[in-house]
Amino acid sequence: MMRFSLLFSIVFLSVSAFAQDESRLARDFRVEGEALKKCGQFSLGSMMDCGQTLVMGQPVHIAVGNLAPQNGFGAGLAFVEHANLKNGWRLNWNADGVATPNGSWRVGGFMKSYRLAGGLPRPVYPGQGSVKVPRGPLFGSAPVLNLYSDTTSLNRVDFYGLGPNTPQASQTTFGFRENITGVSTTVPLNGFLPQLHLALAGELNGRFPSVRSGSEKSILSIEQRFTEADAPGLTSQSVYFQPMEGIQIQPALFADTLRLNYRVQFQQFVSAGDSAYSFRRWKGDFSHEIPLYRLFYGSLGKAYSRGRDTGPSSHNGPDDCSVSNPTSSALPCPRVSTTQNLEGAITLRFFLSESVAGAGSRVPFYFDPTIGGSDINSDSMLSSYPDYRFRGPNMMLMRGKIEHSIGKLPIGAMFSVDEAKIAMRRDDISFDHLKQSFAAGLTVRAGGLPVFYLLFAWGGPEGHHTIANLSPTLLGGSSRPSLF
Repeated sequence: MMRFSLLFSIVFLSVSAFAQDESRLARDFRVEGEALKKCGQFSLGSMMDCGQTLVMGQPVHIAVGNLAPQNGFGAGLAFVEHANLKNGWRLNWNADGVATPNGSWRVGGFMKSYRLAGGLPRPVYPGQGSVKVPRGPLFGSAPVLNLYSDTTSLNRVDFYGLGPNTPQASQTTFGFRENITGVSTTVPLNGFLPQLHLALAGELNGRFPSVRSGSEKSILSIEQRFTEADAPGLTSQSVYFQPMEGIQIQPALFADTLRLNYRVQFQQFVSAGDSAYSFRRWKGDFSHEIPLYRLFYGSLGKAYSRGRDTGPSSHNGPDDCSVSNPTSSALPCPRVSTTQNLEGAITLRFFLSESVAGAGSRVPFYFDPTIGGSDINSDSMLSSYPDYRFRGPNMMLMRGKIEHSIGKLPIGAMFSVDEAKIAMRRDDISFDHLKQSFAAGLTVRAGGLPVFYLLFAWGGPEGHHTIANLSPTLLGGSSRPSLF
């Protein structure tokens, strides 16, 4: 099933791209083939170029990355292609599929559409010579439209029960599959208080979840210990219509001493079957970054990079790390290289998620957020605890983190402190009885290279935890739809 879906997605997107501009796609395959000839050379530079083309090249490259925790490392193929329309709009296609050794898999297709400011880009190809590119912003205030269909099948997701105090001995496991098909948009409001970098966001999703028995022989399956009363939605799953409305600001204050990234979202999960499983959710994510270059003066302060990482590009798909002025059409991503500047920042984050179900309704357990280890989206929270350790409809996280580059290498060292809480009722979200975790480790953030981190976490009464994660999204690519 997974292989058929992947093949269908790639063939469909390839045919669509040929229909738009057959010569462009043929040229891209030819240029990538020429770039891969460097794999037969044995110099260090050639091997670096070969590796980057294999995992970041276009239109086809190897897709790698971890699926949800306990489901292993996935590998497969990704297809990326672009088309520039005569009216100044640009289309980006992206399809991928990966599988892991335990039988879990993910397959998806994405299409981005947005208007280019300043006209169509003019890429430079080998032998063409230099071409002057008109100055001006790459993207204007036109909205970004994103269409997608993404299916994930996981053979192991752990469940300990609902609430903040579930015993570790109650561990069970289940299998989970979900298709998310929908459309989202981001509308920058550059003309209104431009210093805020204000943007509106919205989405319309269809969610198709499915729960099955766990396949781990050493761990009880969820239905062997829990019932529908303990885990709402266990016996049957409904199709959901899920719209979202949101707003985001990203201002830099006090001469770039404090960088804010505030996002607020309101989601509605409308069950197409039993209305007893319909609910609403509010999420607020408030991040504060202090760049280290503003804390030092003189030559030390000048040694730091002053750039700002504003997060994934909304114009790229998950497997697309394209930049505005690529050096090669086969590898339109930033090159992995050492840096001439130090990089470092202190980040303080507060995240709150609260769910509201009407009278007689409950939130399905598979749509509840979790803390402990990493969640189903591979986001780490309370890393010293086991994965998926605490689950409930309401969650609060406070995090302090410092990350600094190691010399001029594309490697960084990180230390973080998490305090978090899961609650069954919104009234129980408070700043007392918080669970705590510490983590330290290494991170890799180099050009379009997939983000990798290796963390050792400790703190709390349940021991320590080592987490190694290779992001399924290329740096610069947009994130995938959340599974909850």
